[in-house]
This record gives sequence, C-alpha cells and structure tokens, in this order.
Amino acid sequence: MLPPMDDLDLPRPKGDAASQLAKEDLSPYSQDELSERIQLLEAEIQRVKAHRDKASAHRAAADALFGKPTS
Repeated sequence: MLPPMDDLDLPRPKGDAASQLAKEDLSPYSQDELSERIQLLEAEIQRVKAHRDKASAHRAAADALFGKPTS
C-alpha cells in the first residue's frame, strides 16, 4: 500500500545515503579515487534528475486528468 500523497512530498530523514556521503572524510582518497568518485556521483545526479523529471511528468499527467488537489 502506498503512503498518502501528502507523505510523498515530505523531506527524507537526515540519515539518508547522500547525507552520510557528505560527512565522509575524503583525506584518505587518492586523486584517481576522487576523480572516480566524482564520476560516480555525477552519474547518480543524472539518474536522480531523470527520476525527478519522470515523476514530475507523471504528476502533471495525473493533475491534468483528475484536476489539481486543493490545499
């Protein structure tokens, strides 16, 4: 069962993977490892943006079909 629509727009808890990565000490990494990490993170950013855009289009289609919910 899906959570109520209002719950889908709430921010994620602070302990998510991105928050954990932001706290990691980068000093042990070599230049090559840092470059590889940057490439992986940029690929993840593109994946997240694509998912966001898909979700936005899905939401717009639902709003067009059913009408925008009133707040």
